[in-house]
Amino acid sequence: MTPTGGPVTRTGRPVGTRCPRRTNRPEGTMTELSLARGTVDRDRVLRLLQGYGVYAGVVVLLLFNLAFTPHFASAENFRTQAVQVAPVLIVALGMALAIGTEGVDLSVGSVMALSTSLLSLYLGYGPWIAVLSAVVGGIVVGLANGALIAFVGVQPIVATLALMVAARGLALVLLPQLKDVHDPGMAALGSGAVLGIPYLVLIAVALALLVAFAVRRSTFGRQLLAIGDSRPAARLAGLPVRRVLILVYVCSGVLAAIAGVLATARLTASDPTSLGTLMELSAITAVVVGGTPLSGGRVRIGGTVAGAVLIQLLTTTLIKHDLPPSWTQIAQAVVIVGAVYAARERGKR
Repeated sequence: MTPTGGPVTRTGRPVGTRCPRRTNRPEGTMTELSLARGTVDRDRVLRLLQGYGVYAGVVVLLLFNLAFTPHFASAENFRTQAVQVAPVLIVALGMALAIGTEGVDLSVGSVMALSTSLLSLYLGYGPWIAVLSAVVGGIVVGLANGALIAFVGVQPIVATLALMVAARGLALVLLPQLKDVHDPGMAALGSGAVLGIPYLVLIAVALALLVAFAVRRSTFGRQLLAIGDSRPAARLAGLPVRRVLILVYVCSGVLAAIAGVLATARLTASDPTSLGTLMELSAITAVVVGGTPLSGGRVRIGGTVAGAVLIQLLTTTLIKHDLPPSWTQIAQAVVIVGAVYAARERGKR
């Protein structure tokens, strides 16, 4: 009986009342579960942004320009956009290799300037000799970068900064001022096309496929990613770290030199003063926005291609809507910071 005289059960509980539900859940678990769910959702968003944000950005800019930019949908405009993005993409391919090893190549713009000077200097011997001399210039700068990094132990940002200054200075010594390029072969390279597709675009696509194959399928690519993931571990595993690093920066130099040749052919002029200026910023933006982390260990060539296209669309959008070109540099800086922040936040989890 209860104190009031009511019936009780065998456990002493008043009849008609419910037994409190037992639970093994400690206090605060629901709050922790909610926080964990929020963390998972945030991580998923960051992962999607890092993996597919660049493609979404390209689609958004395309739709915006199709809707609000006059004459954007014309075939001639698309051809112009593709030709203009080709040198940026080619330079970004080499930058992706350098960043994949947890490095960077700040000399790419100066290599473009050096290549245009060498091209103009040796064009009298024929276009093939001139192009070869430009590529050799890129190889020499790449070897110097690689040797400083792999053998001397100089940090990539310092080594390539030194070569950036040296290569630009040498380019101006070889060709102090702008010079027109009058050569049928170079003119054909800059303006020719196959089935309506410009040579410059075909070359850029071919190089992108080649670099993608090298990263994914070759021993060089696997060694590159292993070095970027952990250089000490790569050394302990017996990988040829120095040789791979030198080859990476040589590839970056060669690709930058090719980009310089193609840009010269398109412009029909050699101008080492301005050619390649701030190209390193565009290349780094394309690579980082495309999903290749600055910490190395991973290279996303498809994302790099999309990143280069994104930069070109961003530049076109600002110019077509009467904004100063300097805004493009500000926008690129913001994009880089955003991409690095997303990668860092995801890395914390």
